[in-house]
Amino acid sequence: MDLSVIVPIHNEQENISLLHDELVKTLEPTDLDYEIVYVDDGSHDGSTKLLRDLAMINPRVTFVQFRKNYGQTAAMQAGLEVAQGELLVTMDGDLQNDPADIPPMLEQISQGYDLVHGWRKHRQDKWFTRRLPSIIANRIISYSTGFPIHDLGCTLKVVRREIADELELYGEMHRFIPILAHARGAACVEMETHHRPRRFGTSKYGLSRTIRVVLDLLTVKYMLDFFDRPMKLFGRLGMMSWAASMACGTATVLMKLVSQFDMTGNPFFLLTVLCAIVGVQFFSLGLMGEVSSRLYYQRNQRRPFAIRNIIRQSTLQSTSALSPQTLNVNQRLAA
Repeated sequence: MDLSVIVPIHNEQENISLLHDELVKTLEPTDLDYEIVYVDDGSHDGSTKLLRDLAMINPRVTFVQFRKNYGQTAAMQAGLEVAQGELLVTMDGDLQNDPADIPPMLEQISQGYDLVHGWRKHRQDKWFTRRLPSIIANRIISYSTGFPIHDLGCTLKVVRREIADELELYGEMHRFIPILAHARGAACVEMETHHRPRRFGTSKYGLSRTIRVVLDLLTVKYMLDFFDRPMKLFGRLGMMSWAASMACGTATVLMKLVSQFDMTGNPFFLLTVLCAIVGVQFFSLGLMGEVSSRLYYQRNQRRPFAIRNIIRQSTLQSTSALSPQTLNVNQRLAA
């Protein structure tokens, strides 16, 4: 399978048929062996029956049904695991992403990129509840992670299979896919895409998701900088706590010697003890984190690095991380 299009669906009954027709119209001329993976995230409006019927009559459709609503990230992860394509496309099921943007994104992939993510430059959403929070969040995320991006919330992406297999999505992590892939050494590029106003149904997003995104940002920041070396974070905090404890202890002794201030009633003495205990706790967290990270890598047979190519001078042959099927896709895209 050359290409898999993954579409999470939650109560999009009016949009499914229109979206499917647009996808087929867009993908058929590409001459790629493709499939469309619809993941039903606990719909209760008739979407489930429509998707099941599509899968029954169309061999290019794969239908994945959740028992209940688990959220878009879970649906995205399930779609990535079920999909068989060497190239994976993710997009929303509300018709706001334009399937016509897929071929230009595939052209970017054929130029050697591992991931192409969309930028809804002219976004057709409400300003106060959707666009303004998104602008603020994107700037904060870009600044804190060091990853230049304009629209992290755009679901429309194209990613190579070997990159997607290294991602682990949970919480609201689906929006951080470009950052997580970039941390694994993937070559990423952002491309302007069309964005259309919602025609049917209601949006599942709002200001309530802002808090969850901020919390996930803290998780991503920790994973990027300290996941494989947590002692660097907790050790620094522990050293800072011990330094504060020593400063408070010195101030307590000087106050006793100079002004005969009672040590037991001195707040600096309490701070000395508190900071010393907090420092020990930080060091303990760092040690437990080091053990946990090593168990994670060993148990899951993962490594804190990613290899793109291996070149052996003895055979003068290059072993690429890309599979033959992917190379074939690249050649066909280039053609």
